Amino acid sequence: MPTAPTAQVARIEARISPELKAMFQTAADIENITLSEFLTKSAREAAQDIISNHKVLKLSAEDSRAFADAILNPKEPNEALKQAMKRHKQELGNVS
Repeated sequence: MPTAPTAQVARIEARISPELKAMFQTAADIENITLSEFLTKSAREAAQDIISNHKVLKLSAEDSRAFADAILNPKEPNEALKQAMKRHKQELGNVS
């Protein structure tokens, strides 16, 4: 009879103070989960928040209006930008 495949796991170790471990254990007990489950859940949530905050650009209402205005009503390129585009085309060709 074939056996079900086991999930692969990776191990992480951290040195923490006994007080911090006790605090984590208390939180895990309150949530009625193991310490390992608590740490994994907490670390995953923190990582997702950090990654999400890094990927999302949050603008104030004023900055949002300025951004939309710049997209909808672009200014004519100045001389420096025209020269930069000319050099770009000379060096790289007509690459989009």
